[in-house]
Amino acid sequence: MPRVFRYLTWLFAGVLALVAVAWWLARPAAPDAFYVPPADRPAGPGALLRQEALVRGVPAKAQAWRILYTTTRSDGTAAVASAIVMASREARSGRRPVIAWTHGTTGVEPGCAPSLLEDPFANVPALRQLIDNGWVYVATDYVGLGTVGPHPYLIGEGEARSALDSIRALRQMEGIRVGDDTVVWGHSQGGHAALWTGIVAPNYAPDVDILGVAAIAPASDLPSLIDAIQATPVGRIMSAFVLRSYAAAYPDVEFDEYVPGWKRWLANDISGRCLAGREALFSVGEALLAGGSIFDRAPTSGPFGERLAENTPNGPLRQPLLIAQGLADDLVRPDVQSRFVRGRCDAGEGLEYRTYAGRDHLSVVAPDSPLTRDLVQWTRDR
Repeated sequence: MPRVFRYLTWLFAGVLALVAVAWWLARPAAPDAFYVPPADRPAGPGALLRQEALVRGVPAKAQAWRILYTTTRSDGTAAVASAIVMASREARSGRRPVIAWTHGTTGVEPGCAPSLLEDPFANVPALRQLIDNGWVYVATDYVGLGTVGPHPYLIGEGEARSALDSIRALRQMEGIRVGDDTVVWGHSQGGHAALWTGIVAPNYAPDVDILGVAAIAPASDLPSLIDAIQATPVGRIMSAFVLRSYAAAYPDVEFDEYVPGWKRWLANDISGRCLAGREALFSVGEALLAGGSIFDRAPTSGPFGERLAENTPNGPLRQPLLIAQGLADDLVRPDVQSRFVRGRCDAGEGLEYRTYAGRDHLSVVAPDSPLTRDLVQWTRDR
């Protein structure tokens, strides 16, 4: 019996050690020195600080760079953000049009920037067509994913400023010539960011000429969205991200007031990890362990609910707007999206709403999605 007990003790210790190692390996990698800004950086937003060639994951016939630039947070304080720029290698005369891409959820911690991840172009629709058309791609990482945080996850003004200043910084790059014509594409969190980029642009960046905004499965009606996604593990992960982001940005939002005891530890741990690669698998496991909602009070109540409503993109867009939605999406649900679209139409805003049967949150942006054809043609028309 003692021998069996000793064996079980060592087995239990080994399992704990393996779990600890897995937990440690599932943390975001620290950003490298590229993301540390120079001490003498310019004071104004949109200034290019540095550029460097990027080769990881770059499609054939294209070349890419990562850039570092100045921007501002949603409260107006100075910040620094990073982005990816990509263009066709084919020589072209004249200045090229720009596609500003605002990416979907990757996390809220430094180390979760697409420019740092194994696949920097994950879930970017029509990527080959973008390159073939000679359009220049600029994709902000937003503040706080490569650079120092906090990251403005689903905070519209902060996301939009990062996107608009990446376009300004792009214009200062060596070895690439771009024109003023710009169309914004975004998916999921990035769809939210794209909508806010259109809203914020006229006042924050009147020098940036946005010809259209395409928001794909956007996080639109935030109170309804957060309330609806508690049934799925990824929804609970997103909830941890947005609560962490809002608690960092808004003094009236307290993380501990919305998440109970042991789930609080899980939510904090999940929010410290990227939604990519092996890190995502660990987070999904923790989200499954949480069971139902991570909240013990309605997320639409109190200061958190008020801030969610404040960051719902209800402001007017002067640009042509396309909203695309997969009808099999169980994360950004079609019923929530259609209500948001009806609300915008009732408010007198002109937009195109296109839905895709059988497409879920990720397959709607897959290369074989019918969205690809529609998005490219819609962009050409702009």
